[in-house]
Amino acid sequence: MEQFSKEEMLKKADKPNQDAMKLHPYYRGKIQTIPKCVVRDMNDFAIWYTPGVAAPCKDIQKNPEKVWEHTNKGNFVAVVSDGTRVLGLGDIGPHAGLPVMEGKALIFKYLGGVDAFPIMVNTKDPEEIIKFVKLLEPTFGGINLEDISQPKCFRILDTLRKEMPIPVWHDDQQGTAAIITSGLLNAFKLVGKDIKDAKIAMIGAGAANIRTAHILIKAGATPDLIVMVDSKGTLHRDRTDLREKYPEKWELALITNKGMIKGDGGEAMKGADAVVAASKSEPGTIKNEWVKSMADKSIVFACANPLPEIWPWDAKESGAMVVATGRSDFPNQVNNSLGFPGIFRGALDVRAKTITDGMCIAAAKALAKVAEDKGLTPDYIIPSMDEWEVFPREAAAVGMQAIKEGVARITNISEQELLFGAEKKIKAAREETKMFMKEKFIPPVEKNP
Repeated sequence: MEQFSKEEMLKKADKPNQDAMKLHPYYRGKIQTIPKCVVRDMNDFAIWYTPGVAAPCKDIQKNPEKVWEHTNKGNFVAVVSDGTRVLGLGDIGPHAGLPVMEGKALIFKYLGGVDAFPIMVNTKDPEEIIKFVKLLEPTFGGINLEDISQPKCFRILDTLRKEMPIPVWHDDQQGTAAIITSGLLNAFKLVGKDIKDAKIAMIGAGAANIRTAHILIKAGATPDLIVMVDSKGTLHRDRTDLREKYPEKWELALITNKGMIKGDGGEAMKGADAVVAASKSEPGTIKNEWVKSMADKSIVFACANPLPEIWPWDAKESGAMVVATGRSDFPNQVNNSLGFPGIFRGALDVRAKTITDGMCIAAAKALAKVAEDKGLTPDYIIPSMDEWEVFPREAAAVGMQAIKEGVARITNISEQELLFGAEKKIKAAREETKMFMKEKFIPPVEKNP
């Protein structure tokens, strides 16, 4: 692997920022709405609007479930955020967070064929956010919570999952967890280890790693062998400081770290088969000597952005066999965009009432299988976003799991039908974008930035 200095890496990491400052004002956003019905002439508006629209309205009034047939509700997703934890920027507010949510909606459409709408809310109150999202339900088939700070993000997600009849998910929790789980499943296969026997250190105990720990446990990891670390050290049953203020951490403190390992990340990583870091965006957060203390054929997931907790070459020189990061310019990028478009596609296609952990794991396994079928190597344990076939396969797996768990409204559909339907919708979205570019309805970039 070619090595770069910190200054070179920072310069390279800043290039997208420079390009974004040119192209965001050029396009003034990234998404728009366009018709999906025919407009042969002005007479068609009598069908799509008044007076013809009264007929489907009355049909829905009599049979509320008909809303799924007469409208696009089944393909609408709201991307809801209060802007309190935006990427690596922190609490920048709802207006400043809007470009991120527009980007999310773009990815939803291009990779999942999902019509997503960015909705920034001008409140930080979790109760108001919960109430607001509930009020959106008549229009949307699903809700994607995004960039909401902890600990309130846990309460918001848990409450809405329990009380809403449509899928609600928090990508920073469930999306991250699904992709990390997928990568780890393949990494353990590659190094010849079983996840149930693996000792896993987790550096960082925020929303991402907390949910990842739960998903990994449901995917087969042994809780006793997981050791989590927050800013004050490892989580264990003596950390009663967590009980009141951080109940999600306290729950994990009670079920993990049976050996009562105490200390920092270095202590947690001694003899570990894998480390998953979702922590400080600074190389050196994970020290070289910590990696050297891990088990043979160790696995390092340094997921912070824009800079990983340890440079990949340092991790490999220190003995790691497999290294993954959150960056696209290194092998094995762990990226949420590999998950949410396909997962929501599958959930929407069976009109699921929720997205369960089991559905996340089904997506993780489908994603892992794509890479496995192509041949695993230390530099290829997970597909990249340009392998678009992963998204229909995820969608089909998620839809079938929803049916299996009894949370789907549509149950008389096969996996092959789900796969074909997802492929058709995703291909259409991609081809529409290409056609708009070709016809210059999307203006070309005058000069490559």
